[in-house]
Amino acid sequence: IDAPAHNELSGTQTGGSMADGKPNVAPIRRVVTGHGANNVAKALIDGAPANIKYPAPGIVTTTLWNSFETPAAIDPGEGVEDLGDREIILPPVANGSRFAIIDFLPGNANFMHRTDTLDYAIVMSGEIEMHMDQSVVKLKAGDVVVQRGTNHSWVNTGSEPARIAVILIDGQTLNIGKAVPRPVVK
Repeated sequence: IDAPAHNELSGTQTGGSMADGKPNVAPIRRVVTGHGANNVAKALIDGAPANIKYPAPGIVTTTLWNSFETPAAIDPGEGVEDLGDREIILPPVANGSRFAIIDFLPGNANFMHRTDTLDYAIVMSGEIEMHMDQSVVKLKAGDVVVQRGTNHSWVNTGSEPARIAVILIDGQTLNIGKAVPRPVVK
């Protein structure tokens, strides 16, 4: 979904291009729930996520949450760590998951890659092409992709930004080609 980061900038978002070279995209509101006093369900985090990266021209990735084990830790209490702020470049850690929103501006950089993950991708807005080894699939808002460890890239050939929500879940090692390596938990 996103290229290995070479530009670790972060900032605000809204549509077009900024003078500093960071593209603007529509803002994202993230709500993280948990349990407060007496185990009453409530929103613990509500606002814009901070983990916004610009890994390649025309691509903005916003990591919303990561998990580092399965089953995932969901302990009660109001002192929850913002697991969206953890630095995970592309695939999740072994037995983990990653939830991100990726914005692809028209003419974005083409980054062919493969991860040993099961990815659920939901096209939220715009149109985008999914390029694979010998085929191209055209997708539009409302389309979903179940990406099963295949080589692919996302290319916006249209005139409007495309936004995709992606959930990556660690999968079995396929030993096909060279997958982007899993990060190590620190």
